[in-house]
Amino acid sequence: MALKKADWLALEKKAHELRRLTLDTTFWAGSGHIGGGMSVLDMLTILYHRYMNIKIEDPNWEDRDRLVLSKGHAGIAYAPVLCDLGWNDKEQLKTFNHTNSKMGMHLDSNKVIGVDASTGSLGHGLSIAVGMALAARVLGKSYKTYCILGDGECDEGSNWEAAMTAAHYKVNNLISFVDRNKCMIDGRTEDVLGLEPFVDKWKSFGFIVKEVDGHNFNELAEAIDFALQNDGAPVMIVANTIKGAGIDFMEDNYVWHYGAIDEEKYEDAKKSLDAYYKKRVERAEREGA
Repeated sequence: MALKKADWLALEKKAHELRRLTLDTTFWAGSGHIGGGMSVLDMLTILYHRYMNIKIEDPNWEDRDRLVLSKGHAGIAYAPVLCDLGWNDKEQLKTFNHTNSKMGMHLDSNKVIGVDASTGSLGHGLSIAVGMALAARVLGKSYKTYCILGDGECDEGSNWEAAMTAAHYKVNNLISFVDRNKCMIDGRTEDVLGLEPFVDKWKSFGFIVKEVDGHNFNELAEAIDFALQNDGAPVMIVANTIKGAGIDFMEDNYVWHYGAIDEEKYEDAKKSLDAYYKKRVERAEREGA
């Protein structure tokens, strides 16, 4: 179902706030995985602020929906999301990746409230998520498990073992995404180790695939709605995104997989994010129902 304009605009406002907070966190840290953080933020925003069944007052609620951020290096964006919810003190973001900080580069589920799985060793997240989803079935629980993969980590064979398992057991309480920004640490994915035909690969492994613009909340909502109503095969949402989305000098540049932010770049990035937000609001006003 299409998003109502008011809901779309509310998501745009929250995503902008989180992009700015992610930029702040990168500046305070001195550097970080900001490129992949910016590409995944719209997925994190719509999940936590529209779809996930959670209790703000009880982050450890037994029946909450789970999220496995398999691309754990995007913790620089995930930490602001979890702090913005009030589960962790925002002041901790000022020490992100500093010595003795609770907020490490890859978030530790034993230290950061709201993190369901410690990730960062790429290729493990989907396996963990399949296990969580199967556990819900065994326990008779109704919670959903969401998993977000990076496209570069799909070079890892363990993802495809997890995919076979999910399809074999018809794990339809698992909803997965790939942040398809087409860049990884060493270059463009298709230059390092080609993934295409990517959508067809997931289909051949038994998934129903929805390919969307990962920066369009309406398309993301329609794909997630489909996945929630589906009772057959598992669903993979391939979200086409842009590395460093919203920061013009970072966009679609694999060099910004990880990068340092000085004061000049910080100020330039803030201006770029404000302009990006304006364009996105204009689209929501134009296309919203």
